[in-house]
Amino acid sequence: MIALIDYGSGNIRSVEKALRKVGGDVQLVSTPEQIMQADAVVLPGVGAFDDCVNALQKQELLDGVRTYIKTGKPFLGICVGYQALFEKSEEFNSCATGLSIFAGKVGRFPDVPGLKVPQIGWNQIEISRPDCPLYRGIEDGSYVYFVHSFFPVPMDKSIVATETEYGLKFASSVWHDNVYATQFHPEKSQKVGLKLLENFVSLAS
Repeated sequence: MIALIDYGSGNIRSVEKALRKVGGDVQLVSTPEQIMQADAVVLPGVGAFDDCVNALQKQELLDGVRTYIKTGKPFLGICVGYQALFEKSEEFNSCATGLSIFAGKVGRFPDVPGLKVPQIGWNQIEISRPDCPLYRGIEDGSYVYFVHSFFPVPMDKSIVATETEYGLKFASSVWHDNVYATQFHPEKSQKVGLKLLENFVSLAS
């Protein structure tokens, strides 16, 4: 069973639909007990860092996610669910503390003439970790779909699985042990995104 964490995120249904399309046995979950019963967990997200972290805290899910990750079973964070894995964010004078699974903060795109922020639309990924299981069968330079103004800056560069150029080169996904996370939206990235989700679902079997 793949647990899709429901904490009020607006795009959860599209993630659920995409996971089911690639063969995932998906259940929406909202308690730590349900999370621990899963074979794999997905933390989706849209909106602000603080809103995500505070909602998880209210439902006592922050410690639940941390405990689950320690089991070694597959975990996938998407968009703000990726950002929440880090320590803190610069977004809107954020004061919430993230999951701190990874060291680093979430920063904003620089003010560069001609650069539209937020980044909304298709952009390429440069695969820096071709051994990452999520990218089996996915070509370097593939296009995926982004909607964001902020992105994590990992202190440990070895966890960076892909990079993307948008005014600067940023970590568009990471991988360490059983934890995978993407700044882009696989559920909106058509064939490439579905292949990535299919690869993740296969890790749970």
